[in-house]
Amino acid sequence: MKAENHTGVAQFFLLGLSDDPELQPLLFELFLSMYLVTVLGNLLIILAVISDSHLHTPMYFFLASLSFVDICFTSTTIPKMLVNIQTHNKGISYVQCLTQVYFFVTFLGMDNFILTVMAYDRFVAICHPLRYRLIMNPWLCGLLVLMFWVIMLCVSLTAVLLMVQINFSTGTEIPHFYCELAQVLKVATSDTLINNIFMYVATVLIAMFPASGIIFSYSQIVSSLLRMSSTASRYKAFSTCGSHLSVVLLFYGTGLGVYLSSAGNHSSHESSVASVMYTVVTPMLNPFIYSLRNKDVKGALRKLLCRVACGSLWTSDVRKKRMLQTLRKLL
Repeated sequence: MKAENHTGVAQFFLLGLSDDPELQPLLFELFLSMYLVTVLGNLLIILAVISDSHLHTPMYFFLASLSFVDICFTSTTIPKMLVNIQTHNKGISYVQCLTQVYFFVTFLGMDNFILTVMAYDRFVAICHPLRYRLIMNPWLCGLLVLMFWVIMLCVSLTAVLLMVQINFSTGTEIPHFYCELAQVLKVATSDTLINNIFMYVATVLIAMFPASGIIFSYSQIVSSLLRMSSTASRYKAFSTCGSHLSVVLLFYGTGLGVYLSSAGNHSSHESSVASVMYTVVTPMLNPFIYSLRNKDVKGALRKLLCRVACGSLWTSDVRKKRMLQTLRKLL
């Protein structure tokens, strides 16, 4: 089957995490639960940041952006996986596969870039506190996020356009639970040299470059902290980085684990299992890390939940009063 001549029934087959029929209900319940927790947790972070004026700062603007990207990131892969498990059908159409590659690369890159700019935000706050408001102004923050979106949409579009040029045989099987770019290129029947070169260049752009920026930012932060004479000041300054550093270590640690497992074992199945960590588990844990380690976020979440609870009680009271008034009129 040629990619450019695909028909409406042309499709790939995602082998998923396991072929055992007895494990499918367990996998469905597990991933559905993790997906719902991810969406709910990140949505609460976004609503808390929007609703609390005290969180209208660059750090929390980037946090809300990260939560939005995490929701989109998991929504790119998990719903299709759940549908395939529920319908006992491993197929994914050619167009769906291209779409999944496009959005997965986009949101993966956005995760990297937002984590990088969050590290830069902490660097400016700790190393240049007097110039923080001037440097990290709302215009610059919005421009940075917009620039990252434009870059990633262009990179993803290029990756997909290059994929359209390669051929696949009928009934191609992808040893993964989603259309992961590297795995898709491995099962192609035509030459993928240009695609592989672009993939390595894109990896440097959306992974190595942001990682280097994070390392540089934290090296400057540590250097600045060491120059502080007060231990209390050091702890207070570094505590503002704790949540972000935890997320960075979790994200890049799991990503590195996937790379090492796939390089060492040469097993696509084990690589797909390992990739669950950074595609599903990490976005699910991010809201907990920020809410548990950050007093401002916890306070905003309490206020938000109180508003919702009070609003529900007020609504129920109003309904009761209206019902009583209606009954009195009828009687």
